[in-house]
Amino acid sequence: MKFLGIDLGWKSQPSGLSYLQWKDDQLHILEIDRQEKIADILTWIDRCVQPEESAIIAVDAPTIIPNATGSRLPDKLTHKYFGKYHAGCYPANLNLPFAERTVKFGLELESRGFDHAPTIEPQKFGRYQIEVFPHPAIVHLFGLEKILKYKKGRLAERRIELLKLQNYITQTLPFLEPSLCFCKHQELTLLPSTGAALKAAEDKLDSLICAYVAAHWWYWGEERNLVLGDRTTGYIVIPQRK
Repeated sequence: MKFLGIDLGWKSQPSGLSYLQWKDDQLHILEIDRQEKIADILTWIDRCVQPEESAIIAVDAPTIIPNATGSRLPDKLTHKYFGKYHAGCYPANLNLPFAERTVKFGLELESRGFDHAPTIEPQKFGRYQIEVFPHPAIVHLFGLEKILKYKKGRLAERRIELLKLQNYITQTLPFLEPSLCFCKHQELTLLPSTGAALKAAEDKLDSLICAYVAAHWWYWGEERNLVLGDRTTGYIVIPQRK
């Protein structure tokens, strides 16, 4: 089984991409990348997952937007359940500039056989896509009292927070179930100090969280995951610790 995480650029920004595979009862990192054009992201997906192969693609972006204005139900629910952690998400509606791009991306995945999976039978092979949101996932996976603020603020402060995220990933995910193996992967070692390079590192780490959430959803289903919303309203899958 394969798990792809996509930290999708909602407008024209580059997207972080991570590719994990379940083998020998562990998750192995096969690739971490970054692409700007949607066409290049789709090409990457097609290369990672052949038409007959099973995979879950977890996308950090609203790929289902039924409402013309206001907020979707899952957006509101993130504020209800995760507002105290500062982990509520941005509202999504069809009148916002990013909507066409993110919804179309979900449709492109559906055309490749990746069906939306707001419910799933644990460890059943197939081709699925889900929407995810790294901030509440990070809070739950690592038992935090609030989000890591690596997206806004001074560069030095962002770097410190991003380093915390990197350390949580490398020091905690190998001991969760499913476990993530870092034995042969050296990409998560040093963080850059310049703004543009730090943003690139942020995108990649976010995509790795997305890919892990995909694996966690496949492995546990609703037993250890929270689903905010459904196929009609839009939905967000968030892992929960035991």
